[in-house]
Amino acid sequence: MAVWWVTALVRLVLDIVLFPKAIAHAYLVTMQWFSLFTNIFKMENNKEKTCSNKLAGKSKMLLLAITLIGSAFAASAQKSTVTAALAKHGIDESVLTPANFKAPLDYGYDLQQTTTTAGKTKTIVANFNPSGGEDKWTVVSVDGKAPSKGDIKSFREGRAKQTASKTDDASYKVEQETADQLTYSYKMDASSLPKDAEALKDCRLYMSINLKTKQPAQLVAKNEKPIKIGMLKAEKFEMTSKFDANGQEKRYFPVNENLDIQAKFMGQTVTVQTVTAYSNYAKK
Repeated sequence: MAVWWVTALVRLVLDIVLFPKAIAHAYLVTMQWFSLFTNIFKMENNKEKTCSNKLAGKSKMLLLAITLIGSAFAASAQKSTVTAALAKHGIDESVLTPANFKAPLDYGYDLQQTTTTAGKTKTIVANFNPSGGEDKWTVVSVDGKAPSKGDIKSFREGRAKQTASKTDDASYKVEQETADQLTYSYKMDASSLPKDAEALKDCRLYMSINLKTKQPAQLVAKNEKPIKIGMLKAEKFEMTSKFDANGQEKRYFPVNENLDIQAKFMGQTVTVQTVTAYSNYAKK
């Protein structure tokens, strides 16, 4: 029996193994399909003469396997270009995990958030205590005054939403590489986004790494087309985040977030700017 399919798949496996660890998923998929077809052809090997319809069936199955392998390989290969660039500069791959950039749930910290819209400004000062029971957030003041019950409720509800979204491996690409900075971009996996954050599927995120400090300089999220945020249709959605590295835990704590939204509401232009500052992180 011809063994061209064995040679082809072995070659593909070898090629994939030589790539960085970022495409380990493609390798595993390849091995699973290779094992499957090895078992199938072992069982059929004793039948030296098979009818044409069986051969056609095997060909279709093999074509399906190669298609699936190709899809996994293509997605992983996209991400591998970024992991290769990171490895080249000695950057830890922890920067590829979005969860490492979220405000920590096991640390206490202070927050000050100022929102400006339609010429009006509102400043909230609060602190987070992970051991504070059900009400981990304490709103200290709103515009320098004691907060109302409504202020406290709306703030806590807004901060309580945590997502466990995934990145789209096929969307990764290196945007720029200079002597001082590496910038790569990616998109979120649309299927993993919660309903109230679906607009993020139309945003691309740009991570810039300072090659001298080997730490993230900033993360910028930009919409690629108009997005809907509640009742607003945003022509511009741009959020810039900066971080402080926690080297021992390979996490990056938010220090500053600047959100700029330009949208339309009932035919009127609405501009919203929100600046959030985080400080005084302390392990609890």
